[in-house]
Amino acid sequence: QLVTVSTWSLVSTWSLGVNPDIHSERTSPSFPVERVTNLLDGGAELTATRRHVESIINSDSTFSQDDRYFLTRVEQYEGSVRRAVRLREKMKELGWADNGTEAMFAFRVLGADVAFGIHNGVFIPTIKELGIEAQIAKWVPLAQDLQIIGTYAQTELGHGTYLRGLETTVTFDPSNQEFVINMPRLSSIKWWPGDLGRSATHALVLAQLYTQGKCQGMHAFIVQIRSLVDHSSLPGVTVGDIGPKMNFDQVDNGFLILQNVHIPRENMLCRYSEVSPDGTYVKRGSDRINYFSMVLTRTRLLSAEIIPALAKACVIAIRYSVVRRQSKLKPGEMETKILDYQMQQQKLFPQLATVFAFHFMASSFEAFCNQVKVQIKSKGDFSSLPELHALSAGLKALLSDVCSAGVETCRRACGGHGYSLLSGLPSLYTRVAGSCTYEGENTVMQLQTARLIKNAGFQLQSLLQSGVEQYVAWDSTSILLAQAAIAHCQYTIVNNFVETMSRLQHEPEIQQVLQVLCDLYALSGILANAEEFLHDGYMTGHQLDLVTASQRDLLTCVRKDAVSLVDAFDYSDQQLHSAIGSYDGHAYQRLFEWAQKAPMNAKVPFALFLALSSCC
Repeated sequence: QLVTVSTWSLVSTWSLGVNPDIHSERTSPSFPVERVTNLLDGGAELTATRRHVESIINSDSTFSQDDRYFLTRVEQYEGSVRRAVRLREKMKELGWADNGTEAMFAFRVLGADVAFGIHNGVFIPTIKELGIEAQIAKWVPLAQDLQIIGTYAQTELGHGTYLRGLETTVTFDPSNQEFVINMPRLSSIKWWPGDLGRSATHALVLAQLYTQGKCQGMHAFIVQIRSLVDHSSLPGVTVGDIGPKMNFDQVDNGFLILQNVHIPRENMLCRYSEVSPDGTYVKRGSDRINYFSMVLTRTRLLSAEIIPALAKACVIAIRYSVVRRQSKLKPGEMETKILDYQMQQQKLFPQLATVFAFHFMASSFEAFCNQVKVQIKSKGDFSSLPELHALSAGLKALLSDVCSAGVETCRRACGGHGYSLLSGLPSLYTRVAGSCTYEGENTVMQLQTARLIKNAGFQLQSLLQSGVEQYVAWDSTSILLAQAAIAHCQYTIVNNFVETMSRLQHEPEIQQVLQVLCDLYALSGILANAEEFLHDGYMTGHQLDLVTASQRDLLTCVRKDAVSLVDAFDYSDQQLHSAIGSYDGHAYQRLFEWAQKAPMNAKVPFALFLALSSCC
């Protein structure tokens, strides 16, 4: 009876429309919100296209996830498969090309909540990048029509980031023109590939190639692992799911064991290297080309998973912070919006500035990646590949570390309600936290970047000159080298932010608000690393005091535009999946309404009631 009364009182509050506390924040922004949205999307036309795609997806009940927080793992997986199949049907129905703008926005809207992410995002692109035209013509149409489902089997139980340590072997047998694949020990089992556990029919296996008695290093091979008739595993193949994880319950990360599995010679992706019928190994271009698919994956990861996680967390936390009132700044007044407290601003506004800085960096890096791709394909020029690989490693490490920590900061800033799954924040954190280790463990990524920094090795050089072995010297300076890699990436990001603003002279209002965010990002970075700036003599104690004061002034500048800035990200409520971060600001009403959907609130079975009664 009490619940019924409460529900009716809640329903009446919805007629109020937008919560006045959040409505007042939107009345007089200092910049045109729509133009910032256009800037983030890449132009007004792309904004219109994105919204059109989102409206199509949001209007289709197959894509609804209203019950996402109350599903079992099997239900989540099956739902993601249904969404993937429905999306493919929609793409055909509407004429969306696989590599077109509409498809890109559709996958970004749905993210990992649609199955076959590795199939679409890694398997198909890798074949396109590393395969010859005949291989592309054979495999890609089948994959695009979902006649086959592919995965990317690189990581092993015993090796991940250290690719030269991969133990899976592929040996060419010229007598029957086949490759024979084996995993010689327990540690060589492929472990973690997405779409492998239950879905994949084929795997793009990364393995050490042996021919004519010599190891030629890591190469990619297409291997069928399940029947196309009944989906059973093929002879020599053992495959399954690796079990529960922190997040991505809808993804069937799997394991794969291959024992004396034979594949045709034509199944080796051979745009840049191949094995001739007599077993002769022929190489074209750089050995690093086999790393190129990882670079492409990291590029997509930044814009599709890592940065959006922090952006969504900022939207949720900042909106919640203007409808949540707690304590009073002055006696006799209303309780204060928690975003008016400087401590709350100190937590959230540097995260907001970080989103903009990272977004512009990811856009510039994607352009650089496309430029290198053209150089390789049209001119056979591999000269920029080492720089691309190093920068992708450093950015992936820095952005995933910062964004995962930032999401957690946003979650804590929402107090107890941030601990509820219904806030949307815990799942954002556990999802982005995975990016700190998949596609390269971050410390190793930082060290790969450090190898390319010419001036990072003063202490390393000193140790070498004193007679220390190179590998010992490298390990002894690895902490400094990682710090140098982080500093290099931070500088690159700040410099790119400044260059982005310089191109906005014709839009002074936008340039002004971005200048505030750029300054806030840079000064927050200095304060976070104050010890190093002082130790290395780049800054005095007095100058550091000035930085601190300037940062506080910037917090005040951001405060008046905070809600409008997160509105500019233009995330719909369907994308946020948050009871406390909705556009209308009715956080408490939604929390109560969503909580009532919990299976625990179902009527207690009579048999259980009797059992409990008999115990007492």
